[in-house]
Amino acid sequence: MDSPPPESGFSAITSQTNKAARLYQTYLDKVTPYTAQRWTGTGVLLLVFMCRIIYAQGWYIVAYSLGIYLLNLFLAFLTPKFDPSLEQEELEEGGPSALPVKNDEEFRPFIRRLPEFKFWHSATRATTIGFFCTWFEVFDIPVFWPVLVVYWFLLFILTMRRQIQHMIKYRYVPFTIGKTRYSKP
Repeated sequence: MDSPPPESGFSAITSQTNKAARLYQTYLDKVTPYTAQRWTGTGVLLLVFMCRIIYAQGWYIVAYSLGIYLLNLFLAFLTPKFDPSLEQEELEEGGPSALPVKNDEEFRPFIRRLPEFKFWHSATRATTIGFFCTWFEVFDIPVFWPVLVVYWFLLFILTMRRQIQHMIKYRYVPFTIGKTRYSKP
């Protein structure tokens, strides 16, 4: 009887890593349609993270880093995949435009630079990593936390103001709330 050759250590690790990656992807595929439940879970995870920061009275750099990363993800979520300001420059130069400028041009829907699922996945993963970091003293760098909070709010206000002005200037709405929905005939 022929038996299969013994696996080397490297191929056994690769095999187990591939198996874990497939299992993880299967889980992600199963939770994809449950948008509200996914975001509720992420919100609870973020709340637990904030309670950990408040209870431990430390790890403010970790919380600040997570806040900056989540702000960056949110801005990518609100931004169109094809920037209308760049398209306007192309249009002035005689190049093609992705958004219709005249009534007789083809309608093109709003496409996000960062899709909702990737936004959720990245936010959940970052919050989990941030929560994990709060259990190690090496990440508890002493800082004066009120300065970080003020700076984060200032950064949030300025970037959101700029994003809202961009949305108004190029007339796009990244949310489906309040948009006209047509029923099937």
